[in-house]
Formats: sequence, structure tokens, C-alpha cells
Amino acid sequence: MNWDDARVFLAVCRESTLRGAARVLGVDQATVGRRITALEKSLSATLFLRTSEGYALTAVGEAALKVVEKMEHSALELQRQIQGLDDRLTGTVRVSTTDSMAIDFLIPAIARLHEQHPDVRVQLDASTQILSLSKREADIAVRNTRPDNPDLIARRIARWPVGLFASQDYVDAHGVPAPGSAFEGHDLVVYQPYLQGNKEMTLVSEPLGRGRIVSSLSSGLLVRRAIAAGLGLGEIPVYMGERDALVRLWPERTRPVPYDVWLVTHADLRHTARVRVVIDEIVAGFSGTGE
Repeated sequence: MNWDDARVFLAVCRESTLRGAARVLGVDQATVGRRITALEKSLSATLFLRTSEGYALTAVGEAALKVVEKMEHSALELQRQIQGLDDRLTGTVRVSTTDSMAIDFLIPAIARLHEQHPDVRVQLDASTQILSLSKREADIAVRNTRPDNPDLIARRIARWPVGLFASQDYVDAHGVPAPGSAFEGHDLVVYQPYLQGNKEMTLVSEPLGRGRIVSSLSSGLLVRRAIAAGLGLGEIPVYMGERDALVRLWPERTRPVPYDVWLVTHADLRHTARVRVVIDEIVAGFSGTGE
């Protein structure tokens, strides 16, 4: 099995359909189908069961997958090591982050970078999904969690306390909740993933039992916008709340765990010239915001 065939095989394994694999590979669906059929013929083995729900691995296919994943790891390692020796200030750097940090920090950083190094192009992916640096889905990540992969280099570039905020319009209409009231009589907006945990939900350590959750949102930026629109009270990093000119409530209180911002890259890529200048510009953008 050559590497081109292996890439097609992996795409079908991960997407379970020819259409999904074709989208990932940037080819048409018929091409993927032909490649899989030819691969099975060359190996004299059935790798997939064709079902109404998509392509499912056979026992032989599962054995092949383990070997092909090793091939992928080796190919990506070779690519990273070669790129790590590249001292040209040209080419694409892929950056993954959240929508909130993309708007407030990374887009301004990209603008500054473009003025100095116009041949360096940044491909920015902003979502709550964490892309894999080991699989070359991104070259740099700006995250609020530190990875545990020893091949990744993580640097904390900001640390912000998290406080309770509201818009001035909301405070004028509803007043400030009393500490210890469990937000009785108040509307609340929360980050959706927090609702999916088993622990009792709190905002700056205050239980929500008597408040009314009027909206749960899938990203930090949406929480900020909901608070700014007067939808309810919410918990966000103090730096963000002050940046948005929101009213901080109970300023003596913060969430027990601060909001950390980590810049992460692969050890093999951190000395690549174009990656290095992007890192430097991102770090400069967070300088002075809190550490």
C-alpha cells in the first residue's frame, strides 16, 4: 500500500462515506470509490463492508488501519522536520483558536504581520473544536487549555480572572442581585458546555438555583454578545468584560479557576521562519493583557 492509497483509505475510515472522504481529499466521489476498489483488489482483501449507513471496516480493515496510522505518523513527522528547517518568510501558516480570541487578538495580529511579511499567509480556523497539531490540522493553536502531548510546546501568554458582568441597560432595568440569593429574580446566560457537566452550575461560585437561564450559548463570543445585548447576567474573563464596556457585578468575586490562554505549536515546527514570525506577532498582541 503506497501513501496515496493510504490517505484515501484513512479518509474513508474517518468519514464513513465516499462523499465525506472526497470532500476531505478534494477529489470527486467516484475517484474515491475507484481507489478503494483498486486497493482491495491489489490486497486481495475486503477492507470495508458497504452498508446503508456508510462504509464499515471489516476485521482485515481494522488490522490495516493500525498499520496505516503508523504510516501517517511517519509521513507527518517527516513533513514537520523538513518544514522545521525552512527559513523562508513565505508560505501558509495554519492557526486554530476560538472566535472570541480570533476577533480581538489574532485578526489584528495578522494585519500587523501582513505589513511586515506580505508573503506569509495565515489560514485562521475559529471554532470550539480543537484541531490536532500532531496530525498537521494546524501549525499553531491558541487555546484556553494546556495540552498533555509531550511533542507539543505550550506557552501561557495570558491569565485572566473571570468575573460576573451585565450590560448597563440590564442593571438599570433589574438592579444588581444580592450575594447569597442564588440569583433570585434575575436572568442568566451561560456557556452551553457547562450545563453538560455533573457538577452544580455556579457563576463566580454563586449557585444558579433561583435564577432563570434564558439562553445557553456554544461559544465565549456569543456569551459576551448576549450579555452586551442585555439578555442577562453572565460570567466572562474580566479583561473581555472591561473591553466590551460591560458592568462588573460583585467585583470582589471571581471564578475559582482563572481563564488561561495557551499558545501551542509542535516542537518540530517552532523554528520554521514563517511559523516563528506568526508566533511572535500573536504573543505581542496579548502582551500587557494580564499574566
